[in-house]
Amino acid sequence: MLISSALVLGFLHGLGADHLMAIAALSLGTSGETSAAQRARAVGIAVRFAVGHALLLALGAGALVALGWSLPLFVERGGEILGGALLIVFGAVGLWGVRTGRIYGHTHRHGGEPAAHWHLHLGPRDHHPASSHSHLPTIIGAAFAISSLRALTMLAPFGDRVGAAPLPTLLMLIGVFGLGILLSMSLFGIAFARVMTTAAAVRLGQAAAVLMAAASIALGVFWIAQA
Repeated sequence: MLISSALVLGFLHGLGADHLMAIAALSLGTSGETSAAQRARAVGIAVRFAVGHALLLALGAGALVALGWSLPLFVERGGEILGGALLIVFGAVGLWGVRTGRIYGHTHRHGGEPAAHWHLHLGPRDHHPASSHSHLPTIIGAAFAISSLRALTMLAPFGDRVGAAPLPTLLMLIGVFGLGILLSMSLFGIAFARVMTTAAAVRLGQAAAVLMAAASIALGVFWIAQA
């Protein structure tokens, strides 16, 4: 029962508005991409974001619980502010990209790597400037986990039922919680990829990108105000 509850709680945590908005903002497509490329990129970004988020929460909280340490409240508030600030940055960069056309993405392989990596580039296409590697969503996902690390370390999502549970049980519950996060964010990435490649979304074009960017900024401001 506790394991099922931890999985469900992690699943619900992964569906937080700030998490989904960050994934959506990072997944915005670029003109000229095929639907298949857009879907693959959106799902890949969601999975990498989820991996970064789940790993920091599970490993960080697990280590803190095992050591008997706790985090001060300012870490949680700082994480909330960081998440809000990142949403504002995503929105601002998105608006700037729509206006100037200087944000674009593509995939390519490095050396003999079997899998292609997606890169986001800032600048004129003909100059092909330095890019942000595909690990960026993983790093951002981890950054969004900071605000929840203190609560998970205190076992707040599980309530009072597990306060006296042995350490191996606590670590297992934290790990299952992280698995729930990975599952929900990955499923959101699949759903969002399907929506963004529908005929209606394609027709909206830049209007959809502007709306998404504006929503990201608005949510970021709200998140900081509530911190």
